[in-house]
Amino acid sequence: MTDTIHGNLGHRHEMPAGRGPCIGVVGAGFIVRDCHLVAYADAGFQVAGITSRTPELAREVAQLRGIPRVHDSLGSMLDDPEIQIIDVAVPPLTQPEIIRSILAHPGKHVRGILAQKPLAMSSAEGKELVEACEAADVLLQVNQNMRYDHSVRALRSLINHGTFGDPVLATIEMRAVPHWMAWAKDGPSLSTFIMSIHHLDTLRYWLGNPARVLASTRPDPRTKFEHRDGLNLYILEYENGARASSWDDVWAGPVQEGAASELFVRWRFEGTEGMALGTIGWPEWPSHSPSTIDYTTIADRGDWHRPRWPEAWFPDAFAGPMAGLMRALETGTRPDISGRDNLDTLALCEAVMTAALEHRVVDFESIA
Repeated sequence: MTDTIHGNLGHRHEMPAGRGPCIGVVGAGFIVRDCHLVAYADAGFQVAGITSRTPELAREVAQLRGIPRVHDSLGSMLDDPEIQIIDVAVPPLTQPEIIRSILAHPGKHVRGILAQKPLAMSSAEGKELVEACEAADVLLQVNQNMRYDHSVRALRSLINHGTFGDPVLATIEMRAVPHWMAWAKDGPSLSTFIMSIHHLDTLRYWLGNPARVLASTRPDPRTKFEHRDGLNLYILEYENGARASSWDDVWAGPVQEGAASELFVRWRFEGTEGMALGTIGWPEWPSHSPSTIDYTTIADRGDWHRPRWPEAWFPDAFAGPMAGLMRALETGTRPDISGRDNLDTLALCEAVMTAALEHRVVDFESIA
């Protein structure tokens, strides 16, 4: 290992040339208002228009974030020749139809779509959307923004550099109380496709696809509407001997009921020659709590490297997937979190659901 990797952890995303193509945003919820648009403004991206099923909300967000045009419909936005990228930020059960409408519009100036996770609520529908975008020659990027958390990216750089030797064990532990949106009541999955999908995609980002999946789930006592998957515990087995696991605790104790809180997202990576520990500041949102990484190796003889930066997952990481899409458009390459790549994340979600609900080990290839 050289000193070069210590000074360049690759934790910040690469930017497109200039300000990139103009963006049109579909949706005006709080994630758009307080994450997407804040991160885009900080990055200098051009948001030319916004539309929402609630026009009053779109006008309010446009005024707050300085968006020049509010469109009364998706069709009106798609008629704007200035807009080349559509940021689709709607509930997952609505998203597929929005993507199909974009592809079916007679105007052909839209070159890229940023879809939210989950791309779809099944691998089959996700594959249909990916193939439709490929047939229309429209690049599809999926906003798996935890890959752009700065500690997650720094660890990936260190893994790629061989800093820790062979992977042995990667773990993520989340103790947090998510705010489930009203639309979550209508879906076939609660935690797996909405929360665990972040961690599953991150483990894929670090280690690739597993060979086998073991999982257990139970309902969240606080969430009153009917659901099958609440607190998720799962283990990923790799053919090279590596193991990965995540404890996704969406109960996190009776915090809201009056008990003291202990909320966090932490991760740990162990290899044959070193290890790393990290934190992700999301549970403290809207307070700004930068993500961190500490790491050490055999060669360090007991010393730790503790780089620090001001950025956090929310909202800073949200610029990364959009930057990745813009760079793909300018270089004529596949996006870094392409729809096709994301099909394996959807398959991994399905494998976790199957393993947990059927109480069996699932071979990943049988799902993918």
